[in-house]
Amino acid sequence: MYNGDLPTRRPYAALTLLALCLTSCLVPLPGLVPAPTLTPLPSATFTVTQPPTETFTPEPSLTPTLSPTPRPNVSRVLIISFDGLRPDVIDLTPMASLQSLMQAGAYSLAAQTIFPSSTLPSHSSMLTGLCPSKHMVNWNDYIPENGFALGADLFDLAHAAGMRTVMVVAKEKLRQVTEPSSTDEFLYINDRDTVVATHAAGLIAEGFDLMFIHFATIDDMGHSYGWLSPQQFSVAYRAGEALQTVLTALDQAGLRDSALIIVSADHGGHETTHGTFLPEDMTIPWIASGPGIQHTALTSPINTTDTAATAAWALGLPLPPEWDGRPVFEAFGLPDPAERRQLRCL
Repeated sequence: MYNGDLPTRRPYAALTLLALCLTSCLVPLPGLVPAPTLTPLPSATFTVTQPPTETFTPEPSLTPTLSPTPRPNVSRVLIISFDGLRPDVIDLTPMASLQSLMQAGAYSLAAQTIFPSSTLPSHSSMLTGLCPSKHMVNWNDYIPENGFALGADLFDLAHAAGMRTVMVVAKEKLRQVTEPSSTDEFLYINDRDTVVATHAAGLIAEGFDLMFIHFATIDDMGHSYGWLSPQQFSVAYRAGEALQTVLTALDQAGLRDSALIIVSADHGGHETTHGTFLPEDMTIPWIASGPGIQHTALTSPINTTDTAATAAWALGLPLPPEWDGRPVFEAFGLPDPAERRQLRCL
């Protein structure tokens, strides 16, 4: 006999029968069992622990691999900048104390500064290890409201590592290279190089781990009388005497043997100006003396950004991967871990 409820109740009965069958037979239906990847074997918990390295690891060329390269026995670093010093002025003057450092150390008379080849941007690159496009110092006057060079600079790294940091400068605008919190001593002396050297010598006697000294009169006389003028030669000679005062202070404090000394410049000059792409403006000396330094004329390309990198490496500080500068390993008689490049820093 026809039962009017049968068409409605039959699907539910069928489903019930199917469920009982599946339960009793324990046979999973294809497509209803979770995928195996959702319940990995215990070993998968330990083998898949890191994201793919190519996604999060910087390109090898951006991060120098420094661990295999032995560091020299350097306890402190002294960086000296002669503002506006063209390499040819050293012999034409002559600057005897600087010539002596060259004879005992490693040097290049063909190192390059950044563009624009001006004092504040160039010193910012020298001590931050960065091109101007990264440290963003695009002004050349003391403008406190502009703040400081961007990025982690050499003094930031050293101070964070507990090192005593000192800056002695002859131009106040160099305050904007690094924040006051990164310098234990900052001294601005608006005077002749010999006076600046006397003040620096007093701070050397107190001890330091990282020190920067800036002499300004070579640049001043270049602007007033011209580069390679007799007046500039005269103050360059005095600048050499100022350097000797600093070196004598190191000797008297018993710090010379443990100090890496790097002497360089922010730019050169032509006529009564600088700041251009001319070789006279862009070419600077780069001289290193101290523990582990070889007596050699350097052949590898050197940029002013390499000063910060060389100092940081010698002090055992980590090099930020964003730095453009690279340690000048050739000065220590060591091979570069990667081929050095001619950096045009803008």
